[in-house]
Amino acid sequence: MSLYEEYLKNLLFPLGLYDLTPGGLGESELYALGTALDEAAEKLAYDERETITATAEGEGLDRREALFARKPAAPTAALRREAIAALTAIGGDGLTLSRINSAITGCGIRAKAEEADAGHIRVHFPDVAGEPEEFAQIQAIILDILPCHLLTEFYFRYLTWEECETQKMFWASVETAGYNWDEFQLAVEPEE
Repeated sequence: MSLYEEYLKNLLFPLGLYDLTPGGLGESELYALGTALDEAAEKLAYDERETITATAEGEGLDRREALFARKPAAPTAALRREAIAALTAIGGDGLTLSRINSAITGCGIRAKAEEADAGHIRVHFPDVAGEPEEFAQIQAIILDILPCHLLTEFYFRYLTWEECETQKMFWASVETAGYNWDEFQLAVEPEE
């Protein structure tokens, strides 16, 4: 029995106008009406879910992302929702460094923008040593977010000789650890 069929039966039973006995004419009619109403309710629930960014899962997210020049670098539906909300929060008159960082983070990119000097923005990746995976996509998204008149520099962390001295790293310890050159230059301490 469908949800609406049961609802209609309970609603109409006290009136006594329908033959609601099993196999009766009224029961068949209410079954058909209930099934159609159940299908309409399912479609309305789907439409409601997909039209609200906070609850959209598939089609609603795809349609919103199509409005932007680039698809956010977010793999899950929850992160996609956050990215869409962050991108739609950017306004032409309120583009501050905190909003830029909020938009970058909202797009699922673990990066931070800082003002190096007037008209110059430095973007660094505090949780990543070296160049992040899918950097070309990340760079394109960030450059779309940042105003085009700002000079943008991407900063990547690699191990410096000063950090080697601070960590008391010597060639013997590097060789013992079995580092090759690429691994060695990425052996940085996380930023705080």
